[in-house]
Amino acid sequence: MDVLMKPILGIESSCDETSVAVMQLEEGIPRLLAHQIASQLEHHKPFGGVVPEVATRQHMQQLDPMVESVLVQAGVSLSDLGLIAATRGPGLASSLMIGYTYAQGLGAGCAVPVAGINHMEGHLFSPFLSAEREPVYPHLALIVSGGHTMLVHVKAAWSYEIIGKTRDDAAGEAFDKVAKLLGMEYPGGPEVEKRACEGDAERFDFPRSMLHSGDYAFSFSGLKTAVRYTLEKLPGAVTDQDRADMCAGFQQAVIDVLCGKSKKALEEFDLKLLTVSGGVSCNQMLVTALQKMCDEIGVDFLPSNPKFSTDNAAMITYAAALRQQDGVLLSVQEDIDPNLSL
Repeated sequence: MDVLMKPILGIESSCDETSVAVMQLEEGIPRLLAHQIASQLEHHKPFGGVVPEVATRQHMQQLDPMVESVLVQAGVSLSDLGLIAATRGPGLASSLMIGYTYAQGLGAGCAVPVAGINHMEGHLFSPFLSAEREPVYPHLALIVSGGHTMLVHVKAAWSYEIIGKTRDDAAGEAFDKVAKLLGMEYPGGPEVEKRACEGDAERFDFPRSMLHSGDYAFSFSGLKTAVRYTLEKLPGAVTDQDRADMCAGFQQAVIDVLCGKSKKALEEFDLKLLTVSGGVSCNQMLVTALQKMCDEIGVDFLPSNPKFSTDNAAMITYAAALRQQDGVLLSVQEDIDPNLSL
């Protein structure tokens, strides 16, 4: 069988979720044969955030049995594989090392080539994976997650220009920090969105940081600080309605900035497609607002499916399959890079 037709095993371990997938490309269309994600949420929740040592230990315990299980689920053996792909970066160094070195060892043991994949490239292609269609070029990609917020001009296959990124807190990080300020559980994003549905977004006048800066840079640290100062100035005990109104106001401020910057870039670069991916793209109010904005200016909109929005191996495997198809695989001989750039 042609190596391009053989299944690919993908491994994602960049932070606090262990994930494994098996995929084939059929005429350019991804066919996901098996996919599993082991969440570590309950292990990190008591600490209010990800603890690298805990994450590393969980990856070590989960990875081998998950690989065995996914191969059985997909109905393939190691000898059937045409490629093994693993996240090389960015991410937590100790977490990356577990998945990456496991992939190297597995590849050496079964004589299968191994490739390192950029985690952000996985996010960038996840909307097309979700839609089960080939990537479209050029387009504008909005990637919003706990660690990254960026606008990417995707000019052609493997040709990217990051036209704007956050100068401080990423959008997802700001969600988590605001949730903590308001006494809500980790992870904060889903909690803020849930409370915001019950709140008045106009009660508090939170800043739209850098909305009119003339460029595509983001900053959410000041917005987080504004929530803290507003909270401190409230008379008496903080009520559930106070929290709901703050969540609604904070969330709307983030959405306004993301939509405003995306609209400006779409118009300036004359692009006809916007994609959105990353964990924050699970926020349905954000997706609805981006869809409305795109409809108003006559641009297509393609969001990532929530199951492929958070860290997952399906998107890593898909990026690897596309690279293999185009003959631009990255060497796994390179070390992990926690700060790997797109």
